[in-house]
Amino acid sequence: MSAPLVQLSSVSKHFGSQHVLDGLDWQVAPGQVIGLLGRNGAGKSTLLECLLGLRELDGGRVTLFGEDGAGLSEAARARIGYVPQKADLFDWLTPDQMLDYFKAMYPRWNQRKVEGLLSRWGFGPDMRSKPIKKMSGGEQQRLAIVRALAHDPDLLILDEPVSALDPVGRREFLRELVDDVIERGTTVVFSTHILTDLERVAFDLAFLRDGKIALQGQTDALLEGARRLLVPAAMLPERRLDGEVRRVRDGGMVSVIVQGRGQDGNADRLAAEPGVRVEKLSLEDLFIEMTREAAK
Repeated sequence: MSAPLVQLSSVSKHFGSQHVLDGLDWQVAPGQVIGLLGRNGAGKSTLLECLLGLRELDGGRVTLFGEDGAGLSEAARARIGYVPQKADLFDWLTPDQMLDYFKAMYPRWNQRKVEGLLSRWGFGPDMRSKPIKKMSGGEQQRLAIVRALAHDPDLLILDEPVSALDPVGRREFLRELVDDVIERGTTVVFSTHILTDLERVAFDLAFLRDGKIALQGQTDALLEGARRLLVPAAMLPERRLDGEVRRVRDGGMVSVIVQGRGQDGNADRLAAEPGVRVEKLSLEDLFIEMTREAAK
């Protein structure tokens, strides 16, 4: 098995008394395409910023391409593409001026790709000579994506990259992501609230909850094994079931969320009992159950 491209070990980050990341361990293998999921405020952006060295850690360590993330070499940085939640473009420049500035920083800058993206995404001569600050939010986000893809990165970090795009723009971006970026074997971490987008592009999902990666696995496998068992309280054992995520009691019934099929098989045996109802979970159902706060 190849070494992880990205490795976070016991990473902690807090803001005052709020612990956003709490001893988080996470690995991303070369070529993985991971959808990062979590509630608003769960710390997804903070996690990605810590991963990239944009925020100082309060504990733990990050390595990228085998290097310490706190002192990443210029060569390693040139292998990363990043689209932040809010475009951080030099908005007093025109698109051509901004892209020319970044071109000098990346040895693998692909001008042919840049020209193709600008053309397909509506950046004609008039738009390319217009100050970025006069563009709409969607236009600025498209430009941020062009900048991130321009040097054919080995690692692409996307933090809500389509939040300002209309449905047509989202579809065009996802097509580009699938047909070019993923096809080249680029490692991608993709944070978004639009679950249908993740289902189209993410081969793996990771759920961030309570400052840790609470669950990660291949998208198809996670959804195949995700079930809700509605069990009469008298039938439910006190100990956790295989793959149990959470349980909530409602009167005489208990709703138990189970993910996967464990070796013990106690969840499967319970699911086969008369009086137990089994419901398959969609990605939206699994997202809600995996990211909601624990029952008190």
